[in-house]
Amino acid sequence: MVIADNRKAFHEYFIEERLEAGIVLEGWEVKSIRAGRVQLKESYVIYKNGDFWLFGCHISPLINASSHVLPDVVRTRKLLLKQREIEKLAIKVDRAGYTIVPVNMHFTRGYIKLEIGVAKGKKQHDKRQTEKDREWQRDKARIVRDHTKQSS
Repeated sequence: MVIADNRKAFHEYFIEERLEAGIVLEGWEVKSIRAGRVQLKESYVIYKNGDFWLFGCHISPLINASSHVLPDVVRTRKLLLKQREIEKLAIKVDRAGYTIVPVNMHFTRGYIKLEIGVAKGKKQHDKRQTEKDREWQRDKARIVRDHTKQSS
């Protein structure tokens, strides 16, 4: 079950590989995420000190859930990955010039997980081509739909 999507990631990057990672969260953050008050739009993942960290993920606090805590809505959150995955991703980021971007946040067996993607940045002409392809798919579906209406 998807909680939040990062559509901007698909516009800005070619996603080549996807992995599922856990996130270190506080109690008020879990309650807010379950209420759907999370935004991945401006977030990104950085490799620092042997770990991957999620930056810029905005989690709005609930008014009644965080009365005794001073919430930091955009704090950096540690991602939980296996050591082998961390090493593999670190090599891709350092040597191959890839970027790690959050793709979506979802529930897996009651736990909140973050799907991250190994990505390469798109150039401006790639973005235009993606938009043209998307419009053509829409037009094609519209033509087929109109044709089936007329023949029935």
